[in-house]
Amino acid sequence: MARKQKDKLNRSLGFFSLTNLVIANMIGAGIFTTSGLLMGDVGNPWLMLLLWGIGGVLALCGALSYGELGAAMPQAGGEYNFLSKLFHPLHGFLSGWASFIAGFSAPIAASAIGFSAYFFRAFPDLGSSLGLSMDINKKLVSIFVILLFSGVHLRGIKFGAKVQNYLTLFKVLLVIGLLVIGFLWGKGDLSHFTSQVETSSDFGSWKTAGLSLMWIMFAYSGWNASVYVGSEIKDPKKNLARSLILGTLIVTLLYVLLNILFVYAVSPTDMKGVIAIGGLAVNNLFGSSTDTIISLLISFALFSSLSAFIIIGPRVYYAMARDGYFFKCLAQVHPVFKVPSNAILTQASVSIILVLSGTFDQILTYMGFALGIFPILTVFGLFKLRKSGHSVLKLPGYPWVQVFYILISLSILILAFLERPKESSIALLSLMAGIPIFMVFQYLQNHTNSKVSGNRSED
Repeated sequence: MARKQKDKLNRSLGFFSLTNLVIANMIGAGIFTTSGLLMGDVGNPWLMLLLWGIGGVLALCGALSYGELGAAMPQAGGEYNFLSKLFHPLHGFLSGWASFIAGFSAPIAASAIGFSAYFFRAFPDLGSSLGLSMDINKKLVSIFVILLFSGVHLRGIKFGAKVQNYLTLFKVLLVIGLLVIGFLWGKGDLSHFTSQVETSSDFGSWKTAGLSLMWIMFAYSGWNASVYVGSEIKDPKKNLARSLILGTLIVTLLYVLLNILFVYAVSPTDMKGVIAIGGLAVNNLFGSSTDTIISLLISFALFSSLSAFIIIGPRVYYAMARDGYFFKCLAQVHPVFKVPSNAILTQASVSIILVLSGTFDQILTYMGFALGIFPILTVFGLFKLRKSGHSVLKLPGYPWVQVFYILISLSILILAFLERPKESSIALLSLMAGIPIFMVFQYLQNHTNSKVSGNRSED
């Protein structure tokens, strides 16, 4: 009993902190970095805006489904928790494995890379003064911020949540301020909405749209953030679903408005392939002097999403290890700060490896495909929950919300695979590598259980 109490997380997160966690997870590197890549592929501003709208609807459908699941099973772990209970521990383990290799470590790496891109856009001369290449400088800065915020969240969930709340409020105020000032006083051009980049209109365009939606869903990832900290939520039946739905609605509105502002500020041709699209948009709207200021502000706003991922990911590994399906050391809770400290440090190490090993769009595609599979299975699990009669909070839209989510998400994965087979195949192989690893952990767990049973029989 003492051991269980020692390794138990405390329920200390309320509705405000939970909603902030959802918003912080969603508004991050994706919205400030992917629209330029998207425009290079889809070419049409209106099509890009439509895809961002579809992404928001899809995220809301997911939030409605996860809200009902989370109310019925309010424990740490997210999909790992749901799939292990609704289907089989293997399904749960593979979702947790995906979270470990792609779900949180990769977004942390992407957010850190996004931060460094904006930081050096604000201070381009700083990189050259260090005597290293710009690529190396960006990687070093990315690694530094990963280590910094991992250290912050080793100090405990209450301290980390306070830091997170301030960062999220700063980020939301920055986005709203950028929208208001940009539309009222910015020097944009409405003709940008009628021009486009030349692209093909064959089946290849459908594959491109699928890949684009997968990238967009990366920007929306985080709509399910609250379920990962289920063991630390006050009154989860009341607060969990509300935080998911409200957070998703707020972010969807802000995303669509931001993309309208980007198109208003930058022509489709100039937007094509630009990662630091927010900085370019501000440069066009107000001049180069404000580009430096806003790029710096956006770079620091990315801290919020990076910080949120660092909070959430380790709770998945903690839950897996607690159940005997991952390294036991990751279930260790710090005796003073009551956080899964080993899991936080392990996640930081994987994120740093990803920063050193890939480009932004490669990480984006790999991560998007690996993460797109298990939410589909999780949403499908809601049918099983309803059938079992164990649902404690029946949210509206069932079953059409779930059918829409499953069909659109499956279509995105298929089209994205056809467009980027290399990165998608690597993602699939990475997930399949989890099967033998699960079998090893299951064998060790069964061996331990039989040994304990044998000792009890002798007694």
